[in-house]
Amino acid sequence: MTKIVNHWIGGKTAEGASGTYGPVTNPATGEVTTKVAFASVEEVDAAVAAAKEAFRTWGQSSLAQRTSILFKFRALLDAHRDEIAELITAEHGKVHSDALGEVARGLEIVDLACGINVQLKGELSTQVASRVDVASIRQPLGVVAGITPFNFPAMVPMWMFPLAIACGNTFVLKPSEKDPSASVRLAELLAEAGLPEGVFNVVHGDKVAVDRLLEHPDVKAVSFVGSTPIARYIHTTASANGKRVQALGGAKNHMLVLPDADLDAAADAAVSAAYGSAGERCMAISAIVAVGAIGDELVEKIRERAEKIKIGPGDDPASEMGPLITATHRDKVASYVAGAADEGAEVVLDGTGHTVDGFENGHWIGISLLDKVPTTAKAYQDEIFGPVLCVLRADTYEEALDIVNASPYGNGTAIFTRDGGAARRFQLEVEAGMVGVNVPIPVPVGYHSFGGWKDSLFGDHHIYGNDGTHFYTRGKVVTTRWPDPADAPSGVDLGFPRNH
Repeated sequence: MTKIVNHWIGGKTAEGASGTYGPVTNPATGEVTTKVAFASVEEVDAAVAAAKEAFRTWGQSSLAQRTSILFKFRALLDAHRDEIAELITAEHGKVHSDALGEVARGLEIVDLACGINVQLKGELSTQVASRVDVASIRQPLGVVAGITPFNFPAMVPMWMFPLAIACGNTFVLKPSEKDPSASVRLAELLAEAGLPEGVFNVVHGDKVAVDRLLEHPDVKAVSFVGSTPIARYIHTTASANGKRVQALGGAKNHMLVLPDADLDAAADAAVSAAYGSAGERCMAISAIVAVGAIGDELVEKIRERAEKIKIGPGDDPASEMGPLITATHRDKVASYVAGAADEGAEVVLDGTGHTVDGFENGHWIGISLLDKVPTTAKAYQDEIFGPVLCVLRADTYEEALDIVNASPYGNGTAIFTRDGGAARRFQLEVEAGMVGVNVPIPVPVGYHSFGGWKDSLFGDHHIYGNDGTHFYTRGKVVTTRWPDPADAPSGVDLGFPRNH
């Protein structure tokens, strides 16, 4: 019997009423294992109405109440991390260790939310004028929404909702329809932790659900992570409807390797950053710029390591890389490799046509490595979102930097070098929001914010960290003047002397 994933509205399961369902596939087998209900406009409205009603009390709740629930949620999440990782593997395909890592990174933001008391402290200036004080405070927005991608079905929602609800907002999540089960399990754990009904809601669906959230007058803010074209659409549409928006888009993350770098360390980093999670992550390194004469040696070291990667089902402990999310996406990724040679690249490793014995119908693709890739090639220009690594060559640091900065994307980047001066120049001169120095995937810890530049971010706020708290609250300034108690009306004795 096919499993059905329904919505979560008002603290309980809400069976899909639209009659429309989407298929959820096990990427390792190609088998449709689950159907997910797609929400109608009316079902989205019901979720928003539940969140709006819950905000009446949740928005006024104490910080102690909110953090107490989040601490309980954190303990439940920790206890169920293997179960959630298994749900991720079954629907996304990533190996179990990658899925566990995803849950762990989500837990970081829950940790941050548990300490929201410090983040929400206001400011006070006394005696700015005679008997006048000025205070700055931050208050929740109301109902906020999150629209999240398939590649991190647990982590990216946890980049959003823990901070949002800790700040006093209520939340409507529209997760990816390709791997929806993890989000519903998170909702169940929140309910078990004691979160009041309606504070957190999940609606599944497609563009119908997304567009309704973007235009709904009771939704005050929208958070999004996904591709650049959709991020731009989300930002434009939600902003036109008067909403606050943080929309994180796509990437083409570069790793610049200088001639003095430890090439073994650089090759190790390149392989893990390019091929981990089958390249389906916005912080994957997908382009290396090799500077000077070290290019050939670096490419050979990468090839040696890449060929040893064990590809197989995510639930097999021996597997180091799983399948891609869908057959359609697999074919699109393969097309970039198939056309690379005609565009001037040297195909060092061709992973197209790869299969796994016993799982021939899975969405498999092998490791691909392209060398001497021209900047005009589609494999370089597009975000491939798969296990394809492009290597470009540059004669100097300045030429390499120009290549990186010419990219329309500016999500993350890295430099590998032993020279502190070169690293310092790079971190100041490169046009990207996150920089790694001898660190290939510079994803910030939870108390620093995540976000890119240029076409990798639309909106003014990065996600989580201090930016996340500011995004989910709005400032208010209160100016107060109180008369001196000694000036009380005649006949009222407050115990203060009259001759002040």
